[in-house]
Amino acid sequence: MKKNIEEEYQKNQRKEVSVKEIFVNTTEEKSIIAVVEDGCLLEKYEEYDEFEKLEGNIYLGKITDILPGMQASFVDIGDCKNAFLHIKDVIPKISNQTGNKNEDLNKYNIKDYVKQGMPILVQVKKDKTHKKGAKVSTNLNIAGKYVVVIPNSQFVTVSKKIEDEREVQRLNNIVKSLGIENYGIIIRTSAINASESQIIEDVQSLIKKHKNIEEKAHTLLNSKTPNLPTLLFEKGNIIKRLLLDIGSQGLDKVIVNNESVYNNVKYLLDEYKLNVEVELFKRENILDTYNLEKQIAKISNRKVWLNCGGFITIDQTEALTAIDVNTGKFIGKENIEKTVLKVNSEATVEIAKQIRARDLGGIIIIDYIDMDACEDEEFIQNLLIENLKKDRAKTQVVGFTKLHLLEMTRKHICG
Repeated sequence: MKKNIEEEYQKNQRKEVSVKEIFVNTTEEKSIIAVVEDGCLLEKYEEYDEFEKLEGNIYLGKITDILPGMQASFVDIGDCKNAFLHIKDVIPKISNQTGNKNEDLNKYNIKDYVKQGMPILVQVKKDKTHKKGAKVSTNLNIAGKYVVVIPNSQFVTVSKKIEDEREVQRLNNIVKSLGIENYGIIIRTSAINASESQIIEDVQSLIKKHKNIEEKAHTLLNSKTPNLPTLLFEKGNIIKRLLLDIGSQGLDKVIVNNESVYNNVKYLLDEYKLNVEVELFKRENILDTYNLEKQIAKISNRKVWLNCGGFITIDQTEALTAIDVNTGKFIGKENIEKTVLKVNSEATVEIAKQIRARDLGGIIIIDYIDMDACEDEEFIQNLLIENLKKDRAKTQVVGFTKLHLLEMTRKHICG
């Protein structure tokens, strides 16, 4: 059974990718953006005109309230809701890998770092919701086409998704040869096979952007009547982020149904020097024309059926996402262990697809059908890790808990 599943996975890995496309379907209310590969929906995002995304934006804000009991403060960034700033996002990052996640925060005092009314340079790291304001950090990062620069740090690291050791070494050597100080640099997956000049140009461009942000902030702070809060850097909408992230990774075409969006995409493709075709179809719903509506509906449903007859349910809460695996209509033709493994294996592949397509973030708990053999749990865990390699987002599979629940985390792509 396991051998057959592994062979099927390898077969899918070898399948030649023919076409990768981005569809942008715009109406008066919103835009639906779909990333599609060989006709299959990979990622789907929604953007509403009245609900502007702030994630990635950098502001010179102002401290409005300090909450000593929560080791946090509120920051006015010019939005209708003040942003939330926790002590772990104020102190310098202790680790390049885990940030301040494992740091003992009790030895710090928020009052030593912020004062009411003081100006503060922050970046939105998590978008606002209908109930809460955005979450911000004083630890900035600016993403480019091939790298991410992190001011006030000193390291070079390569995306774990780049597995070719020779390529990792090549990319490391290119960046380290620049001898840049006071900037941490993360080399992105999109840097694979990029030329030395392309990577150097990207690094230098991002450092220049950061210096411009600092200069704007310095000018504001030294003016007699600083206009605070002020937006200093705008990351851009979802379309811009997607073109920047995947435009150089085999993207063939962008298809839109709105002339304004069409012109914007053409401008961005030219700015990023991307050889990608863009087409304008003035139709009410291009998603329906290209048979994507059913796939989008599938990732909107709580219950997702599997080909074997089993199903998964996906429930999102404020704290985490819970995914439950069920045998459903599948009774199997062999013993119970093989039946369970069959459903859990098919569910694992589908779960990886659903997590990516829905852009689920934060803590994700998967309740598989109970497996008696430890080796079956290990197989399922490895199968999930392999399938998550296709995801552009940063993921971490922690493993099965004592209650036999699989725990993992994922970082949102677009907030």
